Amino acid sequence: MTATATSARSDLSELGRSETALRTFLHGLPGVDQVGAEQRAAQLGTRSIKTTAKAEAIDLAIRMVDLTTLEGADTPGKVRALAAKALRPDPADPSCPHVGAVCVYPSMVPYVAEVLRGSGVHLASVATSFPSGQAPLEIKLADTRAAVEAGADEIDMVINRGAFLAGRYAEVYDEIVATKEACGSADAGRQGRPRAHLKVILETGELATYDNVRRASWLAMLAGADFIKTSTGKVPVAATLPVTLVMLEAVRDFRAATGRQVGVKPAGGIKTTKDAIKYLVMVNETVGPDWLHPDWFRFGASSLLNDLLMQRTKLTTGVYAGPDYFTLD
Repeated sequence: MTATATSARSDLSELGRSETALRTFLHGLPGVDQVGAEQRAAQLGTRSIKTTAKAEAIDLAIRMVDLTTLEGADTPGKVRALAAKALRPDPADPSCPHVGAVCVYPSMVPYVAEVLRGSGVHLASVATSFPSGQAPLEIKLADTRAAVEAGADEIDMVINRGAFLAGRYAEVYDEIVATKEACGSADAGRQGRPRAHLKVILETGELATYDNVRRASWLAMLAGADFIKTSTGKVPVAATLPVTLVMLEAVRDFRAATGRQVGVKPAGGIKTTKDAIKYLVMVNETVGPDWLHPDWFRFGASSLLNDLLMQRTKLTTGVYAGPDYFTLD
């Protein structure tokens, strides 16, 4: 990290100490050109890739999937089966890569951990009163600690949008900082790395404007987010290309200012291989190949994986497998 970046990071770290300083910084960020962002996203969405490049993109997208079930009817058997699919998405083809993570509710974490232990597939758990974010802080932190203790190595927290939209930025900042601390430290004595990576869900469909998306992205990163995530998947408007573009520009600018790289996770509404490839093109064109890795970009999706598997089979065999060839999730 350069001396300039180190100085900038030190200066930015002081912002959370003052509501006034946070407000001044966040509202001083450049405004988002709505027309420009939507046109840019639409333009990138027209790019086409073929043959070998498409096959590589499909395998990369599979490795980036957070295979997710967040339903009240989830059972130990269901999440164990999902974890098994995460390890071997296509049982008939051992060359098919595993997914990036399995994402479940905290109560389901122990059952998934039994299947994934030592596999290299991450175990993510939603926390902090998902999906509303409306609960006392001590309950949110207990939720987080319980998931980590049960085996989660990634926590998907949701911000309190009511506080953010009311302009109580310091409250949101402090909750993210506290949740990051609740993720624990597996190696605190030597390197202080977080025991579980923290993905901060902005619920962009409720933030109303691209300017708010940019501000929420920066607020989450300033507070220590390892990833910023678009959505819970529980509101009508989830991930969109323009919103993800704004978030990608934010992580790019944040790394330029601080030297710290933060990941991005669009979630909700991404269902087809064509959709996934549009996002991968956007990542490459906006932030570059450093982010084209499951450590830095993920898809929050459940139905996407099956379409990726269908397209992969078509490329390798010349025949569509059909939607009932793979298990439904």
